[in-house]
Amino acid sequence: MAMEKVYKRTIGVKPNAVSGFCPGCMHGTIHKLIGEVVEELGMLDKLVRCEGVGCCGLGQLYVSHDLNISAHGRACAVATGLKRANPESLVYTYQGDGDLASIGLGETVSAANRGENFTVIFVNNGIYGMTGGQMAPTTLIGMKSTTAPKGRDPKEHGYPIHMCEVLSQLTAPYYLERTSCNTPANVRKTKAAIKKAFQNQIDGKGFSMVEIVTTCPTNWGMNELKALDFLEEKMLAEYPLGVYRDKSKEE
Repeated sequence: MAMEKVYKRTIGVKPNAVSGFCPGCMHGTIHKLIGEVVEELGMLDKLVRCEGVGCCGLGQLYVSHDLNISAHGRACAVATGLKRANPESLVYTYQGDGDLASIGLGETVSAANRGENFTVIFVNNGIYGMTGGQMAPTTLIGMKSTTAPKGRDPKEHGYPIHMCEVLSQLTAPYYLERTSCNTPANVRKTKAAIKKAFQNQIDGKGFSMVEIVTTCPTNWGMNELKALDFLEEKMLAEYPLGVYRDKSKEE
């Protein structure tokens, strides 16, 4: 008797790709979820990715759909042009916290404020990952980095920025949710949020962003299990999960 097939690898990821992300990093899981969601929506042939600079840029090695690599912080500006020029495309940005919330803060807020009809996948691990572990806009108070070796001091460095909360003050954004991939249940919730964000774009609803709070064991200086503990005890206390805007509830 043939065994029932209960899982197959998404064709949204290259068939022979082997992840080069650090052990314990959640980028690989998020890439798989994006592939699964868009495959289920039947839109892989329309999918276009705008990558930020950083660990997110390594995705070019794994995804099986069209993409471009934007100048650092400019992914939302590039996505605006792509979507306006090719409205039938399914356009998304894939950005880290330094790219989206520091170098690209102006582009991010402006695109959200205009209600541009594309999807943002924002990976928040509280640090600049690929470029050497520098302090990011989302680095926690007291958290050490290569540019704040004694820990983030709000008197010198300011406070962590909360992008879902910031963008929720604007009128135009349609959907804003913060999730994580730290447990199987949260992985499922993240997949549902990503699917909703893409469906909103298909339906012409405007700007949607899913912020995913993740780990960076390498630059946090922890093993994978301790990084998960830190995320659950510290990161999620600073960045509560939940829906910050969903205009579909108002319709």
